[in-house]
Amino acid sequence: MPVNSFRHRHAVLSALAVLITAAGCSSADDSASAAVPSPDAKVTQLCQNLDKALPAKVDGESRDDPEPASELTAGWGGVAIILRCGVERPPKMADPKVANGQDADAVPGGVEGVDWLMERQGDDAYRFTTANREAYVEVRVTGGRDSTGVLIDLAPAVRKAIPEGIAF
Repeated sequence: MPVNSFRHRHAVLSALAVLITAAGCSSADDSASAAVPSPDAKVTQLCQNLDKALPAKVDGESRDDPEPASELTAGWGGVAIILRCGVERPPKMADPKVANGQDADAVPGGVEGVDWLMERQGDDAYRFTTANREAYVEVRVTGGRDSTGVLIDLAPAVRKAIPEGIAF
C-alpha cells in the first residue's frame, strides 16, 4: 500500500503545481494585451508621432501600455482603455446603414474635431475608430465607462499627429 499512497500523493502535488502555475499566469492582475497592427511605413510614422503626443492620463486613468510593447499601441487603466494605431478600416465604415443612422450598433460622430465611428462590442465595451484621417486609430473602452471623457482627452493628440485625409 505505501506505493499507491506515494503515487496518489505525487498526483495530488502535480495537480496543485499545475493550479498554482496557472493562477500565477492568470489575467486577474488587469494587465492588458493588444494585437499590434502592421501598417505601411507612412502610417507607422504617423502612429509613432501619435504615441509621442498621447497624454499621460486619459479619463483619470494613468498610462499603462499593453503587451507586447509597441509604439502602435497604448493603454490607460489596464484593460479599461486600449488604443491601437494603424488598424484596418472597419467594415461598418462603408456600410450605408451606418451613414443613414439605421444601425443601432454603429454610429458616426465627432468629438473635439475628430470624427469617430462608434461600434458597440457587447459586455459594456465600445470600439471607436477615427474617420477622415490619414491613419485609422482604434480605441476600445470597457467597463461601462463614459467614453466621452476618453475621446475628449485623446482628441488633441489625434489632431496633432494624424492629419485629416483618407487612409488607405
